[in-house]
Amino acid sequence: FFTDAQNHLARIARIIRQPRGNALLVGVSGVGRKSMARMAAHMASFTCSSIEITRLYGTNEFREDIKQMMMRIVKDEGKPLVFLFSDTQIVKESF
Repeated sequence: FFTDAQNHLARIARIIRQPRGNALLVGVSGVGRKSMARMAAHMASFTCSSIEITRLYGTNEFREDIKQMMMRIVKDEGKPLVFLFSDTQIVKESF
């Protein structure tokens, strides 16, 4: 199990270090997708960010959250960002 986790972590870290690198992590609940993504971001010295969904969350709020993330990148002088977005956070398919 630990060797598999190391291999997945190395793979995710390699992917996010590439220019415009992105990954879709798939698996059953509780296997550590989010933990692996956060650890890989930490290894690469990236900022980790995600959105918080509320009952009234809509397209305008999503755009505002994306704007705030982009502004944080500017304030951090271009420090790369990992955006974590879970399937449970999709409240509208237009996201």
